[in-house]
Amino acid sequence: MTNLAGKTLFVTGASRGIGLSIALRAAQDGANVVIVAKTVEPHPSLPGTIYTAADEIEAAGGKALPVPVDLRDDDAVDAAIAKAVDHFGGIDIVVNNASAMFRKPTLETDMKRFDLLFGINTRGTYQVTRKCLPFLLQAENPHVLTIAPLPIFDHPEKFKPYPAYMISKMNMALLSMAWAEEFRGKVAFNALWPRTAIWTAAVQALRGEEGATRARSPKIMADAAWHVLMQDARSFTGRFMLDDDILRDAGVTDFTQYYHPDADAADMNANLWVSHGLLSVGESQKHAE
Repeated sequence: MTNLAGKTLFVTGASRGIGLSIALRAAQDGANVVIVAKTVEPHPSLPGTIYTAADEIEAAGGKALPVPVDLRDDDAVDAAIAKAVDHFGGIDIVVNNASAMFRKPTLETDMKRFDLLFGINTRGTYQVTRKCLPFLLQAENPHVLTIAPLPIFDHPEKFKPYPAYMISKMNMALLSMAWAEEFRGKVAFNALWPRTAIWTAAVQALRGEEGATRARSPKIMADAAWHVLMQDARSFTGRFMLDDDILRDAGVTDFTQYYHPDADAADMNANLWVSHGLLSVGESQKHAE
């Protein structure tokens, strides 16, 4: 396979940020994109709705189907999958991108926030994948790509700052690991994570403008995802990858295209770190040896 032309992607959280960037990269090939997200009316501080995303995807060369979905609503997920199959004839790729972000210590994370994190990040990922699998199993080169961290458990201090969030995200990685074994040779299950912070509207709202020069554009995740989805689903599975590692393997040597215009490339390159504090570059290299 040389591109994603005619393939149907079911992308959660595709109204903005990384999800939209992955969708736009696929649209450049002429892919069909099911935009699965909650935002139907403009948010006061976060730009983009499922309808503006659809406009962007079609302008980029793809076909879009915007479907409003809260991943905690079982009936809404069922309806979205049914609409996708009815509209495009099937599902070739699932991108589990949607996540709730609430990074606070235990005493500041009440049960409402806890349930939100696990309802979307863990249960939502499970539900979408499980319900799409009957269609994926009929696809020619089926992939499930989950935006989830490296499954590292020998650094418990990395979980200290915000346990509920970290574990809800780690569960996404564990599900990918389990499914890769369960469906080996049938459907590819892989996880992708950014080396650095990714500059999205949500991160900007969380951190303010000062973080822009120390983050990369979501386009780096989109380009990395595209290369993953080009692989043979029967053999390329069970992997936990960082965005720039994938691109280096694909021959990319210059990453400045993903930097903020005001970023200092030398400073960025000297201070790379795996985002959300899971693993430093030095530790990553140590584990790879």
